[in-house]
Amino acid sequence: MSDLNNKEMAFKRRELLASAAGLALASSAARGQVSTPMSSQIPLYMPQTEFVYEAIVDIEPSIDLGNGPLGPRAMVPITGGTFEGPNLRGTVLAGGADRQQVRQDGVRTLDALYEMQTDDGAIITVRNQVLSIPDAETRFSFIQITAPEQYAWLNKSIHVGTLNSLRPGRAAVLIRAYRIK
Repeated sequence: MSDLNNKEMAFKRRELLASAAGLALASSAARGQVSTPMSSQIPLYMPQTEFVYEAIVDIEPSIDLGNGPLGPRAMVPITGGTFEGPNLRGTVLAGGADRQQVRQDGVRTLDALYEMQTDDGAIITVRNQVLSIPDAETRFSFIQITAPEQYAWLNKSIHVGTLNSLRPGRAAVLIRAYRIK
C-alpha cells in the first residue's frame, strides 16, 4: 500500500509543480514578460547579404521531357553568357542545363547545373535551385558554388540569389548571387 501511496503522492507533486509553472508563465505573458531561458542566452542574429556577382545566362528553348511521377518535366539548355562581380568576372560556359518540374500546385522547381570560367581561367561550378511561383516576376534561389583554390572564399559561404527572365528581348535569364554573412 505504501508504494502505491508514494507513487500517487509523487504524481500529485509533479501535477502541482506543472500547474504552478503554467500559472507563472501565464502571469508573465499577461504582463508581456515572456522570456524562455534559451532566447535569453542566445543573441539575436539577423543575416546580412553581400553581392557576389550578376550573370546573364543565355538559354535555348525548353525541351519537353514528358510526365514524371510528380508531373510535367522539361530541360532548358544553357548556351553561354557572362558574369561579373566585385571580385570575379568571366563567361558562362555552354553545356549546362536547367531541369524543371511542374508541381500539381503550378509551382515550377528549377535545378540548374553549369560552369563559369573566370577571366584568369578558373572553372567554377554553379548549382541553382529555384522555386518559380506562377506570375512572380522575381524568383528566389539557393546557390551552391564549387570553386578552385584561388576562389576558395566562394566554397566557404552560403549563397542565395534572384532570377529574372530577360525575354522577350533576349533568350536569357539574369541571376544575381549574394553571400550570406
